[in-house]
Amino acid sequence: MNSQPRGSAGFGSTNQESSVRCELWEIQIPSGEVALPGELAIPENALGVVLFAHGSGSSRHSPRNQFVARTLRGSGIGTLLFDLLTPGEESEDALSGHLRFNIGLLAQRLVTATRWAANHPQCLRSRWGYFGASTGAAAALVAAASLGPGIDAVVSRGGRPDLAGDALARVESPTLLIVGEGDELVLRLNEQAYAQLPGKKNLAVVPGATHLFEEPGTLEEVARLAAQWFRRYLRPR
Repeated sequence: MNSQPRGSAGFGSTNQESSVRCELWEIQIPSGEVALPGELAIPENALGVVLFAHGSGSSRHSPRNQFVARTLRGSGIGTLLFDLLTPGEESEDALSGHLRFNIGLLAQRLVTATRWAANHPQCLRSRWGYFGASTGAAAALVAAASLGPGIDAVVSRGGRPDLAGDALARVESPTLLIVGEGDELVLRLNEQAYAQLPGKKNLAVVPGATHLFEEPGTLEEVARLAAQWFRRYLRPR
């Protein structure tokens, strides 16, 4: 299984978050000839598990995704954060920039991670969601289109869903697109992608926020919206 338990721990800074106990596993996800490191955290009686697909030039240590993940765990939702690229690939991409926009590769690795997690002893009956940021949002939507009803919900934060291309029309999962009000170009691209999504969907514009949601309270709003969406759709089968 290539996972190592780390026991249990509380997360977060709020009373709700710190009161939630999670089982933790440091994991290695085999994907072709490489292994992708990550961390799986499952609260007691979790509603489901959300896999995170980070954006351009980022990793599983992204402070924004880590913040959202803590909020989800505080809401009783498991999280899996992992690196979409190996350290060697990250170094290569830092020079060329081509891997971060290879949506097909990133989506395939997300599908592989989902199938790996589905066989983890603590996730055998889980429901599944994706949280994607930047180019990771496109990978999440392509992976959701590939897995169909196997993915119960998708949330995009400041994402580039337009890069999912023709896969948008095949996404069956309820999808929430979150964009900052001041992120004008990305907002237009999200509006165009939203029109192509065929199923349950919503476009949430966070007032006063720019692309990285650095303004006070804006990332908290992203986390709140994401937790609300996942709690709505990660229901028992």
